[in-house]
Amino acid sequence: MAEIEAMYYEKKDKELVHCLLCPQHCRLKDGQTGLCRVRTNHGGMLFTYNYGEITSLALDPIEKKPLFHYYPGSYILSAGSFGCNLACSFCQNFGIAHGKPATHYIEPEILLEYARQSRNKDSIGVAFTYNEPSVGYEYVLAASSLIHEQGLKNVLVTNGYIEKEPLEKLLPYIDACNIDVKAFSDRFYAKLCHGRLEAVKATVERLIGRIHIEITTLLIPEENDGEDEIRELSRWLASLDPNIVLHLSRYYPAYKLDRPPTSEPVIKRAQEIASEYLNFVYTGNLPDEANNTYCHNCGQILIKRNAYQVQFDGIKDGRCNFCKVKPGYIKGI
Repeated sequence: MAEIEAMYYEKKDKELVHCLLCPQHCRLKDGQTGLCRVRTNHGGMLFTYNYGEITSLALDPIEKKPLFHYYPGSYILSAGSFGCNLACSFCQNFGIAHGKPATHYIEPEILLEYARQSRNKDSIGVAFTYNEPSVGYEYVLAASSLIHEQGLKNVLVTNGYIEKEPLEKLLPYIDACNIDVKAFSDRFYAKLCHGRLEAVKATVERLIGRIHIEITTLLIPEENDGEDEIRELSRWLASLDPNIVLHLSRYYPAYKLDRPPTSEPVIKRAQEIASEYLNFVYTGNLPDEANNTYCHNCGQILIKRNAYQVQFDGIKDGRCNFCKVKPGYIKGI
């Protein structure tokens, strides 16, 4: 594995280092590794050990991120490494977030070349996904800047757990994000994620209006699926932008948390509540879910979805076929 000096840390006395990349603010003695499992104090300097170490590389539908209002129907080259700066007991990708997966090294220039080749398959760029991309900050920064220079898109699928300064440095190269707001309670984040809700809210609030954002919340029975909590989450998002997309996804048992799958009626009720405040609320991990997009002006179907199959039945020349209004809340049509 490549050993790269990390960005955003302070040297302290007695070879102690203080990592400033994310709100965990790990203070590490010589030989210690942060909660993320990739940033290590070696001799009083902080190094990152997942630079270019790729665990997964695939060409995915953009809807799989999920992004429904960003270049719908397109594909994106998706790359993931390993590590995460939260410790969610329900992690859906625990093998790469918390395990020791096999990797292969891909230089930023090579990832760019793969992205350029993928344009022949309707790919718009690169998504940094599968594990938490921000813990591979140095690689994502290097690769995304090259990709951006070539006119391709960069997408982050992230938990939003990053400090302001590194986020601002990365932001000029990022075009869209799906941010995983895991719940709308401090109790949930502290109990199940080893994190803080306020730090995630701060990231969402910094990005609103600057790049395209969609939100995903995995609804877990008896933890974050209460009607009052869904209402508070939706009201907060609507106060930022009522057109922000919210994906409410069904939980299945994974990693250390053994709960029954979220019932379909609970998911549908949560969608109803969220739709009182937000114009676009979709569901995930449900059988036979339609997830069509409707024109906010006239209510007619703009985009039909069947899993990852997309049909633009209600759009022509970037406008609604019925009322002729351009749906500015959908990018790339």
